[in-house]
Amino acid sequence: MIPKKLTIKTSVIISLTILIYIFGLFPSLVQKHYSTGIYPYISSSLRFISSVFPFAIGDIIYVFLIGFVLYRIIRFFIKRKALKREDRLIIPLQVLNFLLILFIIFKIFWGLNYSRPGVSEELGIGNAKYSVKELISLGEYFVKKTNDLKVKQIKITTYSITDLETHSAKAYDLMENKNPLFSYPNPCLKSVLNSWIISKVGIEGYYAPLSGEANMNMNLPDFVKPYVSCHEIAHQLGIAYEDEANLLGYLTASNSPDVNYRYSANYEMLRYILFEIRMKSPEDYKLLHDKLSPAVLADFKTEKEFWRKYNGEMFAYMDATFDRFLKLNNQKKGIDSYQDIVIWLWNIHKNELKVKG
Repeated sequence: MIPKKLTIKTSVIISLTILIYIFGLFPSLVQKHYSTGIYPYISSSLRFISSVFPFAIGDIIYVFLIGFVLYRIIRFFIKRKALKREDRLIIPLQVLNFLLILFIIFKIFWGLNYSRPGVSEELGIGNAKYSVKELISLGEYFVKKTNDLKVKQIKITTYSITDLETHSAKAYDLMENKNPLFSYPNPCLKSVLNSWIISKVGIEGYYAPLSGEANMNMNLPDFVKPYVSCHEIAHQLGIAYEDEANLLGYLTASNSPDVNYRYSANYEMLRYILFEIRMKSPEDYKLLHDKLSPAVLADFKTEKEFWRKYNGEMFAYMDATFDRFLKLNNQKKGIDSYQDIVIWLWNIHKNELKVKG
């Protein structure tokens, strides 16, 4: 027989899970009451607490969680012969409760942001798709801009994690003057505990919802770090989807007074644009490739070699973006792929491009 206390606990947890799930079906309510309501306070509080520690406590939390799960699994197998008949019902309920509690915590701490309306709407950025000709003009614009910024980049700063936190927070403060979406109190940017493992997995950075930390892979080439830090901070602000975090990262870093930040943002966006052009018009891709300055080409080579050293699949992606072949395994939309970030870049700059045209 299942203990009454466990039955009540399970009922409460399942009810909360269902309520959270139903709430997530209404984006406008999520935006009003969560994303721009309670979440900023949750996020800011977590960052305040986490900033007290000089290391990534989120990583430690995950290690403890994994350790706890492994301990419980091992303990189950050791004692499985001594289990009673009612344990066959009790143990599955305990596992279900544990998983649902993790789900509830994740949703409340950050995950409900997946249900908010698209951030491009909030920023007033259109979603009009481009033609191949317009995509090429966007590529030419970013090639020229990236080349020009590289010339202005007197030297590549070797950023520490503290430097990145300070400079990125200042960049977000500047953008907050244009839109409160960029408000970033209590900055908290951390270096991952083990950059080698993260590099092997192929990760540049990640957000830790349980601790509110934006975590950086500090093994990355220095010219990539400014943009990646702004991207991860976007996740802290409740921007859940990757393309939307790319958008905030680009807008923030590209408007920074620091030329290294502006170069990093445009370099990263050029990568996405070139990938799209490579799929749609390989001939124009080759022409744009030939217009890149030797210094920019050297940075692409540096980044490719970095991923070759640590992660073969990421190296293949860099190749698909920039060198010898096209790998479409992970492109669900296939040859007609429209990356949202490229669509938004087109809508941000299309009037400027038409004037120039």
